[in-house]
Amino acid sequence: MDVLPVIALVAASAAVAGVARRTPVPAPLLLVGVALGAAYLPGVPNYTLDPHIVLPVILPPLLYTAAVDSSYLDLRANIRPVALLSVGYVLFATLAVGGLAYLLVPDLPLTAALVLGAVVAPPDAVAATAIARKLGLPNRITTILQGESLVNDATAITAFRVALAAAVGEGTSWAGGIGEFALASLGGVGVGLVLMVPLYWLRTHLKEALLQNTLSLLIPFVAYAAAERVGASGVLAVVVVALYLGHRSSQVDFATRLQEQAVWKMIAFVLESSVFALIGLQLPVVLRGLGEYGVGEAVVYALGTFVAVVVVRFLWVYPATFVPRALFRGIREREPDTNWTAPLIVGWAGMRGVVSLAIAFSIPRAMHDGTPFPGRNLVLFLTFTTVIGTLVVQGLSLPALIRLLKVPGRDTYTETLAEAQAQNEASEAAERRLEELLAEERNVLPDPLIERLRAVLARRRNAVWERLGTVNEVTGESADDTYRRLSGEMIETERSVFVELRDRRSIDDEMLRTLLRRLDLEEAAAYRDDSSG
Repeated sequence: MDVLPVIALVAASAAVAGVARRTPVPAPLLLVGVALGAAYLPGVPNYTLDPHIVLPVILPPLLYTAAVDSSYLDLRANIRPVALLSVGYVLFATLAVGGLAYLLVPDLPLTAALVLGAVVAPPDAVAATAIARKLGLPNRITTILQGESLVNDATAITAFRVALAAAVGEGTSWAGGIGEFALASLGGVGVGLVLMVPLYWLRTHLKEALLQNTLSLLIPFVAYAAAERVGASGVLAVVVVALYLGHRSSQVDFATRLQEQAVWKMIAFVLESSVFALIGLQLPVVLRGLGEYGVGEAVVYALGTFVAVVVVRFLWVYPATFVPRALFRGIREREPDTNWTAPLIVGWAGMRGVVSLAIAFSIPRAMHDGTPFPGRNLVLFLTFTTVIGTLVVQGLSLPALIRLLKVPGRDTYTETLAEAQAQNEASEAAERRLEELLAEERNVLPDPLIERLRAVLARRRNAVWERLGTVNEVTGESADDTYRRLSGEMIETERSVFVELRDRRSIDDEMLRTLLRRLDLEEAAAYRDDSSG
């Protein structure tokens, strides 16, 4: 196996994603655009999406890192809209888009059209998370989009398998299809429930952070493979395990958490960047298979499929938002009021991604009787154009739509105030605990140590409240910004002195690394993590 194309793909994808972080364009869109342009450059190898790599190798870690960072409590509070989108909408889109494709494309069998419907039904987890994070959407909309994208792949993959079985001549009934879907879904959840407790126990009982994080890297693959082995949904198994472990992450020691966050952030960045670049690079592969169709004919089918995908989502989202609220008073009392703008954003934020392409590429070339699978190349083309169309058209216009609708973003002041109040309550509890400890050990503790402990508590409490402070009219900085800037300068000076001492052989490299590690932790504590935007 030649690893140079893989290295080149990862390096180029990371570079483009790095540029995207400094532009208003979401990284998925820039990556796809650059890859589309690069697909026909001389020397660029042919990258073909292999579903046997994408589904069991790339999808599990992407789902895991998205689910671990999701809020189990927020998802539980929004379980109704999440379930309606991730299950109900995907099944509705499979039937509706498949039926429209059957009417639009001559000679395309209904079963093959339903295969296409299942392929393009699920919005993409990576695209939804990346764009929602970039735009700073309100928390509830972000939670619904993320929750939908975590589960909808399982629905789509199961629907695809049922439709494919009928298309290739294995023979299935509606009852059999529903039974298979229920079995895969319940089985995936069941496997996740069975695995999550022993995996959590194992993580908390491994004493070394290195061992715990090695296990963390294996967990998504173990959960996915175990579920698929018994015919259940690997996607749901990964999501269930990840949500549980993320919810219980406070029980893991601090060293493990620090390492795990850094490792998974890097893995997610590399995989997300490479995945969107791979989407754009599929253009030559897809176009080569269109020999039997004219350009004009293929474009008409592509536009029809794209419009169907967009319209069908709105046909589901608006009734699913307002009909249950109109029928059930409990929903109106339990859930916050909503207007027409929120479902408009949810409906327009239906970007498709790599899972749709991977599923499409897994369509066999031949039926069981040896005849070619009807319309396979066209299904690949329509999937590709739908993915590109939704990413470019919806992804690029979503920020403008949000500005036009004047949708309020995340309330950072309220979030910071809640953070400050939580820190204040925790600091008061810590202070009471400190007084209890001092009552037991005051005779053996020196006064400078006691003052140091109290100063740490005060600094931690004040740092959060300072984020709510006003901006200095002279410097244009808040007190928190000024503290970061000055402490950063001081730490950088210390860092330079340590390096100089190492160069003079006053300290060795091992001691230098220890000292730099302390400075790194102090500097990390001074800066809030805003790199995710």
